[in-house]
Amino acid sequence: MVKPTPGYWCECWTGGTDGTAPTRFAAFDAHSAGQAVRWIAIALNTITSALDDNSAAHAWQWLYEGRHAMAEALCQGKPCNVSFTTQRTRITWTARPVHFLPLAHRQAARLPACTDQFSPSAGQ
Repeated sequence: MVKPTPGYWCECWTGGTDGTAPTRFAAFDAHSAGQAVRWIAIALNTITSALDDNSAAHAWQWLYEGRHAMAEALCQGKPCNVSFTTQRTRITWTARPVHFLPLAHRQAARLPACTDQFSPSAGQ
């Protein structure tokens, strides 16, 4: 029997500062706290040049100092988030410890007949 695997579920949410509901923009399954924080740091580093001065300063502070605290908190089993607001957009990254459930092994199972009709190149 395959057991659940510990890891971290990370998401990026974006929404308007006008009260519009946030929308999940991206998600990532990390296998370590360091990998979870790196995913956030890479995304944040990529957009920092597009942020206004105050948000960019906040982003650089988190990139140099805050990410270490986030990694430590994740290792202690605590969910974490970091948010930045620029102009009319609020971006929030979240990371939380989870246990990933294994998927059923497909090779040993008899698949439905319709799977033979599926062509990965169809529609390309």
